Amino acid sequence: MAYVITDPCIDVKDGDCTVACPVDCIYEGGRMFYIHPGECINCGLCLSVCPVDAISWDEEIPQGRVQFKAVNQDFFGPDVTNWGSPGGWDKNHTTNRDHPLVAAYERA
Repeated sequence: MAYVITDPCIDVKDGDCTVACPVDCIYEGGRMFYIHPGECINCGLCLSVCPVDAISWDEEIPQGRVQFKAVNQDFFGPDVTNWGSPGGWDKNHTTNRDHPLVAAYERA
């Protein structure tokens, strides 16, 4: 895994990260974006443009956000989208579904 989108993205979804990503590994859920761990090339362009500091390198995720490493990975699995490895975002890979943690998330 390389980069991970965390909770500051929830209900913000600015989208600059999706434009910056050269391999289209960022996918849109209902409340936030998710980075496909097998498609990310670890370039960091998404990190550099995120206006809410929601993106972290998987080895430097701040305390309290570590669970988002699994959230990004699980989003593509059978319990959420069942997309597996789509091979890059396209209009068929946008959904209103979210990982259960994100769907239930409430800001303090």
